[in-house]
Amino acid sequence: MTRLLRDGTVRIGPATCIPDVLKSLGADPAKVLSEAGLDLKLFSNPDNLISFSARSHLIALCQQETGCDHFGLLIGEKIGLSSFGLVGYLVQNSPDVDSALNNLVRYFHLHAQGAILVKKIENGVAFLGYSIYQPGVEASTQLEDAAIAIAYNILNTLCGPDWEPIKTCFVHRKPRDLKPFWHFFRGALQFDAGLNGVYFDVEFLQQPVMAADPELHRLLQKQINKLEADYGDDFPGQVKRVLITALFMGHGKIDQIAALFSMHSRTLNRRLSTYGTNFKQLADEVRYEIARQMLEASDIEVGKVSAMMGYSDASSFTKAFKRWSNTTPSRWREENKI
Repeated sequence: MTRLLRDGTVRIGPATCIPDVLKSLGADPAKVLSEAGLDLKLFSNPDNLISFSARSHLIALCQQETGCDHFGLLIGEKIGLSSFGLVGYLVQNSPDVDSALNNLVRYFHLHAQGAILVKKIENGVAFLGYSIYQPGVEASTQLEDAAIAIAYNILNTLCGPDWEPIKTCFVHRKPRDLKPFWHFFRGALQFDAGLNGVYFDVEFLQQPVMAADPELHRLLQKQINKLEADYGDDFPGQVKRVLITALFMGHGKIDQIAALFSMHSRTLNRRLSTYGTNFKQLADEVRYEIARQMLEASDIEVGKVSAMMGYSDASSFTKAFKRWSNTTPSRWREENKI
């Protein structure tokens, strides 16, 4: 399928610990970064930008060089809100956990393009999750492990010392060595899950954020608004990010997405047509990318993947997948299993 979006960018902030993690595992940071085509000086300023694919390639090289299958987890363990720049400070100064997480999800695209955060509430349980939408990402399992560890740290900071997760979930299959995961995460762990993320009691959402400064929040919000106004993402990119989140929430139909942009579905398609695409193309690209990641990195049944992509039955999903890839989901998994 045709890539409709440019390679996303991410702030280097959360990755500034990579050289130290490499050192701790006996690797030479300068050597690994040179192999990745990057300069060590890039990591001196957390606001420097790197492409999503370049960062994922770097992490893939780090894993290969160190032989550490949980390299992403080691990165994520060291990262909290302070690595997220203005967005992180806005979150830290939100009045309560619910608004803090809403701000984190709402403005995450200012920190990183190529992945999204998802927040949802269901049957008294809250969820904060992470999903990659950048096509063809290397080391996606490592990136997801890092992201879930970061989400865990953020929730621990916002919710306070009494916070406990209900369970922490990973789309990828169970790793060979579970000890690093048991050592870091409290509570139950689930692999081959439908979503990457952390489930916790919804009551924590009402918890006030300790030491939040209302005036500082107001000033930060003003700066964030200006930054977003200057943000140059094209309209298909905005629709695609919203569509990824909506699919995970079960609201991925064109009229539902159009409503989120305060327009009719015909207007949405007219605007997309000026960029040479349409809603169906975007939806197919999103479903194809998410499905490939699930098939490659997990053992989730094809029927369950089909349901998550919004198909009424597995045969409809298989037919669509064959149209996208010229092969079946099962055969794709066999040939591309990580």
